[in-house]
Amino acid sequence: MDEIVITGYGVKAPGISNIGQFKVVLEQGICTQEILHGRGNNGSNIVCGVVHEDLEIISGQKYKRYPRAAQLGIAAAEEAYKMANLPSDDFARVAVIMGTSGGGILEVEKFSNHSNNLKKVPIQYVPIGDPHTLSSGITKHLGISGQAYTISTGCTASLDAILMGKLFLEAGYADICIVGGTDALLGDWITYGFLKMDAIAENVEIEETGVPFSTSHKGFVKSEGSAVVILERKKDADSRGAKIWGQVNGVASNNEALSMLMSDTTGTLMTAALKSAIGDFSPTYVNSQALGLKQNDMIDYITHTNLFGSSVPITSIKGMIGHTFGSMGAIQVVSSLLSMEYGFIPPTIKTSGDGFNDLPIVFKTKYQNVESVAITNHGVSGNNTCLLITKGN
Repeated sequence: MDEIVITGYGVKAPGISNIGQFKVVLEQGICTQEILHGRGNNGSNIVCGVVHEDLEIISGQKYKRYPRAAQLGIAAAEEAYKMANLPSDDFARVAVIMGTSGGGILEVEKFSNHSNNLKKVPIQYVPIGDPHTLSSGITKHLGISGQAYTISTGCTASLDAILMGKLFLEAGYADICIVGGTDALLGDWITYGFLKMDAIAENVEIEETGVPFSTSHKGFVKSEGSAVVILERKKDADSRGAKIWGQVNGVASNNEALSMLMSDTTGTLMTAALKSAIGDFSPTYVNSQALGLKQNDMIDYITHTNLFGSSVPITSIKGMIGHTFGSMGAIQVVSSLLSMEYGFIPPTIKTSGDGFNDLPIVFKTKYQNVESVAITNHGVSGNNTCLLITKGN
């Protein structure tokens, strides 16, 4: 079986314009969230993670009419593409695979109130509602005429895109896969939906919500963002002299086959997904999907206890940047690559671990050699996707 490696990566996240800034946020444990005033029910305040960059023009190309999620994905893909220094002579063998939870729903909300007046409907009304605009925007920006796919499996979508890219490379369907995820879900649909589910806190301070591994806090912090990684077969990367940043050793996914709004609270299926991804391997640490929702975080607690006990450290970066939905898995991958390159485990901020006292949570930045990271993801529609990444070369 061919070894699948990462030769480039890029990111856009709250308070983070590039991978250099992301490294600073991770290493110093900086919270980049903010309060959006009047954006909740009856004008309540909501804590969110916002990317403030204007991305209507990227490297001289105009994207004003593209969905915000597409703009974020294009920008992250460009950074990854430049890092990988990809050859440009055979784009027919390149596949772009992006994951998303909501596609262009933000713009659909914006323009849906047209009052039956055609003059209020923009010419791009159809493509902004098509999630595949997220992937085709990247192919357009980079001039890639190969394969392009967009998948929507909820919050696991970007890890599922990485899984799909790995399979493509192993099967010989492509020679290079540009994979990741993007979401920009700060509109009413996501806000009111999760308020109805009592999953978002209103009128609280930043440090009081989106607290991973805590039974004494409420809700998660919704954010926008994107991350993209470049996958290649190791033999191909070596032959062109590419620097290898990491290796995708295992990816596994399952679905809980339950009704909407239900999760496998026993942790059995998340445990099975992580076990399938890592086999008998013991990672340096686990980059957890914990986000401040008690049920989700407890599932990761059960999974970690089942597989590692207290022997493997665990951390969550969501206290810093919040939860970016379908792009979160790829952002966790990028954070893990930076962790391996610079030798530190990022801290789980905001929390003291109330209710998770026997979990080996990393509360402060831990400097050490990092050879491998296991990543967990869970989606609202029941997917559990986990990944094992190790150092390249």
